[in-house]
Amino acid sequence: PGVEEEPVRQALERDDEAVGVESRGVAADKRVARDLGAYLCFEDEAGFSMTPPTIRTWARRGRTPVIRVRGRSQRRFSIAALTCYKQGERSRLIFRPKRHVDHKRGGRRSFTWTEYRDLLIDAHQQLGAPIMLIWDNLNVHKDARLREFIDSHDWITSCFLPAYAPHLNPVEG
Repeated sequence: PGVEEEPVRQALERDDEAVGVESRGVAADKRVARDLGAYLCFEDEAGFSMTPPTIRTWARRGRTPVIRVRGRSQRRFSIAALTCYKQGERSRLIFRPKRHVDHKRGGRRSFTWTEYRDLLIDAHQQLGAPIMLIWDNLNVHKDARLREFIDSHDWITSCFLPAYAPHLNPVEG
């Protein structure tokens, strides 16, 4: 099958019961965000290494090849983004980039729970409406301090996507 057929084939072969879509109640009540007057927000994150990948090359026998690479290594960037939808409103993209300065020395290589909290607060202020948050099962998303923050604010409702179901998150596409 060609590349353009791949998503269609995956959708046809997907077993929603095996993924747990129906049994977990994902999208069981599709009117929750509308009834709350909330934006439906999907969240995802990605990390990028700015170090060029190692490549193979050749050299004459007995001569070690030297490959020169421009720029500094050990640079890593991450981005967390929310795609926000509300009926009758234009869709919004709210994102936060982060440069990881010390990830090679044991520093954190992703966003912390406080950075997610700040992203949600900024999104709420920009949107001016409640948020229905849908995100994956990243361990930071399930951090007790972040859960406590979400539970203590009535302007945010969150739910988790089932494991191994990237087809349910438009941000994954």
